[in-house]
Amino acid sequence: MTQHISWGETSLIASRKLNLISDELINKVLHAVADEAVVKTDMILAANQKDLATMDKSNPMYDRLLLNADRIAGIASDIRNVASLPTPLGKLLEQRTLLNGLNLSKISVPFGVIGIIYEARPNVSFDVFSLCFKSGNTCVLKGGTDAYHSNLAIVTLIQEVLERFEIDKNVIHLLPAGREATAELLNAVDYVDLIIPRGSQGLINFVRDNSRVPVIETGAGVCHTYFDEFGDKEKGANIINNAKTRRVSVCNALDCLIINEKRLPDLPYLCQKLAESNVVIEADIKAFTFLVGKYPSQLLEKTTETSFGTEFVSYRMSIKTATDIHDAIEHISKYSSKHSEAIITENEENIAIFDKQVDAACVYSNASTAFTDGAQFGMGAEIGISTQKLHARGPMALPELTSYKWIIKGNGQTRPK
Repeated sequence: MTQHISWGETSLIASRKLNLISDELINKVLHAVADEAVVKTDMILAANQKDLATMDKSNPMYDRLLLNADRIAGIASDIRNVASLPTPLGKLLEQRTLLNGLNLSKISVPFGVIGIIYEARPNVSFDVFSLCFKSGNTCVLKGGTDAYHSNLAIVTLIQEVLERFEIDKNVIHLLPAGREATAELLNAVDYVDLIIPRGSQGLINFVRDNSRVPVIETGAGVCHTYFDEFGDKEKGANIINNAKTRRVSVCNALDCLIINEKRLPDLPYLCQKLAESNVVIEADIKAFTFLVGKYPSQLLEKTTETSFGTEFVSYRMSIKTATDIHDAIEHISKYSSKHSEAIITENEENIAIFDKQVDAACVYSNASTAFTDGAQFGMGAEIGISTQKLHARGPMALPELTSYKWIIKGNGQTRPK
């Protein structure tokens, strides 16, 4: 018996048992997990320190890997928030009675077993469990090697709480580190219903290209903000700075500022706050000319062939000059990962054009792309940001973790030949 059959079978069995657990009990367990995370903060942080010790602090992934007491308290709050949300299961989506008397009901149900492949983000372990458990799904976690000790401590904590409530601990399973476990998960077609990768574009591409299990692509964010001819420079400076510097390691961070050529004289003002955070700017020739002598020289570079279409995940961004809104949209269309795109303008007609023509999961006007987040959208902790169009798009929370089935009730009907 191969390894994936072993964990696959236990995950399947656990998912069937999970279907019989009441939402009331699920909520009690989630609150208990949140409480235990706070109580055992020191234990989690000790495991996290083992992982941090092997990573250079200059690595942009360091911030994603880092846990502290405040972050754990925030994670616990997110779990409690998920518990407070209405169950997404058993929703009557459609109902009708046919002429032959058959009664058809379309209801929401769990996917079953969901596999998550993610990099150095141990908070994902808590997020995934809370959302999967609330939506009746078993989760199989394949975290990055960089976060293995943190993930093991978190999953062990969760399983101890589950056993306290006499619930099968296999509703969450952590696969071992290494590529072999990844390959097993990607090929577990008889046991896993869906795989969601969370991480870099390279990880997502690998999972999409190698998985035999259906995949929902999430996470990779090459995000643009277009400062239009009619943009307000005060709004623009604040939005650009927030989108770039709030947290550079997240997928909704700004990677490329596009500026209308008529507003190039305002570019130094728009970038002034970025210099305070030591943001390196890769500017095209026109933008570079307006920034020379007005932006720190050690932070100013000319664009290269990798300046556009790159998710920097660091204090670095590019600037592209556009002749008009259509030129800006063309650039976004070429380089976007279809995650989050924004326009800064006081022109309602241009907002309408941008909203209609930009192909992305989240399209903003006069706001920071940093808001692309399940919690910010009022969904509770998210399982990822879908950048595709099938099944789910944008922040994925409880409703997106369900499918549906038809329940047909009859009274002896048979189909005529």
